[in-house]
Formats: sequence, structure tokens, C-alpha cells
Amino acid sequence: MLEKLKEVEQRYELLNERLCDGGIMADVEEYAKIMKELKALTPVVEKYREYKKHEDDLSQAKELLNEGGLDPEMKEMAQEEMKEASAYAEKCLEELKILLLPKDENDDRSTIVEIRGGAGGEEASLFAGVLFRMYSMYAESKGWKIQVISSNPTELGGYKEIVFAVEGEGAYSRLKFESGVHRVQRVPETESQGRIQTSTATVAVLPEAQDVDVEINPADLQIDTFRSSGAGGQHINKTESAIRITHIPTGTVVECQDERSQYKNKDKAMKVLRSKILEMETKKQQSAIAGERKAQVGTGDRSERIRTYNFPQGRVSDHRINLTLYKIESIVNGDLDEVIDALITADTAEKLKATEQ
Repeated sequence: MLEKLKEVEQRYELLNERLCDGGIMADVEEYAKIMKELKALTPVVEKYREYKKHEDDLSQAKELLNEGGLDPEMKEMAQEEMKEASAYAEKCLEELKILLLPKDENDDRSTIVEIRGGAGGEEASLFAGVLFRMYSMYAESKGWKIQVISSNPTELGGYKEIVFAVEGEGAYSRLKFESGVHRVQRVPETESQGRIQTSTATVAVLPEAQDVDVEINPADLQIDTFRSSGAGGQHINKTESAIRITHIPTGTVVECQDERSQYKNKDKAMKVLRSKILEMETKKQQSAIAGERKAQVGTGDRSERIRTYNFPQGRVSDHRINLTLYKIESIVNGDLDEVIDALITADTAEKLKATEQ
């Protein structure tokens, strides 16, 4: 690992030297590429240099003790310094192991989230609305921007389905663990007997694809226009501004009817289509790799039940990591960090375990 860290530091210094070349500023694409790589390498190099400093301190303390002739007080200070430097160096090494883990190349991207009501009828649609509100509030706390792409609202204020983009650096890195089936247990407002009902909603989280990621042949697309439909709105059913795009080779269908403009709806629909095709291609590549690691936090398959929200007991349980928190109100109001941090920690631990085998 130390040899690899030396190479990382050398690469970091080389990139900084290239930035000093006045001509690099003229090449916008190359400059952006260097800055992106430097950003990724900086935390590793800073931690490695911190480790080397502690190693130097340890070496000096050992040298001082080996020379002998120290009075008791100086000897005790040197021993304490050696102990501290050793502990700090060890801590840096553990942190470096995590920093050197392979990164998900999609982590820095924005993301597209799809929420669909599952089992439970109208209550499932209302729960889909609760999840949309939860992610919207979480995104707001992170300074991310939410943009609805398409929605199918119900008269009671829920959603049969809603698709939205979350735009902001690192959005995918934190929201990707939300893919799967979410289950709610609560007494519906329409329930006069006070009986608890169990309903579900599915969440799919896709990294937003860039134009360069996915090449789509226009001849492979079937584009249909139709009139928007929904719970209300003045322009509903007045103009054929809604767009449905079918990618014929894969059978993938996406719709967008949230904008008044047909052009804007088509643009949003293409964004979702690219992300869906990118996800398909990524899954193909992953399944082709022999001995693919099954993450401790689950496969992310949307048929997998990942979390239960039990309102009568005030608890949220994530079944992938056996985490239960009795703070359901704050979680559904967007306070998701404790859950997501625990999932990231579990995923990191599993990756470290895989590298040690």
C-alpha cells in the first residue's frame, strides 16, 4: 500500500506541475480533467503526508531513546511522544485504506429517482407522496435542486408514480442506497376501526447519464405525444404537450408531462431514458464480472424490501444492516443522514473485507 501511495503522491505533484504550464488554461477540457483528478487525489495525498509526519516523529523519538543519557523526565516525554506518533500513524493507515478503495464512478453525479405506489391501493400512493416529500426535504438540506420530470397524482394528494431529478454534487453517492421496496405500517385516515395497514412503495435511483455515456440512435426511438392528465390544472387535457418515448431495442418506455412545452417534456424524457439505458449497460457489465461482490447493504434490486416505517411504534428499520431508529417523524421530514451514513459505513466495511480476502 505504501508503494501505491508514493505513486499517488508523484502523480499529484505531476498534475500540479502541469497546472503551472500557462498553456493548459487555454485547453478548457484538459484543464477540467486535471482539476477533477486533483480533487480526487488531494484527500489521499494530504492523509499520506500526515502519516509520513507521524512516522518521522516516531523515528526521532526512537532515535532519542536509543542514544540514552536522558534524564527521567525527558525519557518519559520521548516515550509518550513515541506512543502518540505510533497511534496517529496507525490511525492514518486505516483511513488511507478507506481512501484507496475503488470509487463508484457515478458517485459525484446528479440522480434520477422514481417512486411508485405498490401494494396497498390509495394508501400506497399516499406513502409514495410521503417518500417524495422526505427526499425533497433531504435534498433541500443538502443544497440540491429537485426537478419533477413526470408525475401521476391521486385526488387524495398521493402519487401513483413520480419521477424527479435531484441535481447536486454527490447526490447519487448518498441516494443510491434508497433503491428497493419501502414498507409503511400505519392507520390510514380512511380507516374508521383504527386498524393498522401495511402498504409499500418502490424506489429506483439512477445516476444521471451524460450524452457521452449513452449513444442513442434516433431511428431506435418511437415518440408519441398525448394530452396531459392528472388531478387538476388549467392546461390539463387542453394540448398534446406530454411526451412518451419508446426505445425500441430495449422496450424501455419513459413519459414526461410536467411541462407545458412539448420540447421541454421531450428533453426531460430523454434525460430519464439515457439514465435507464446507462443502468442497463452497467448491470450487464457488473454481471459479467466473475465473482461479483454482493454488497452487505443489499443488491439494490427494486424488488427487495429494504426498510419499514412503523408509525404506531415511531420507528424506522433498515433491514439490510439491522438498524432501528425511534425517530420516524424527523426521518420522514428529511433527516436521513444517520440512516445513510450507517449504510455507507456498512458498505465500506464490506469493501475493506473483500480487499483483505
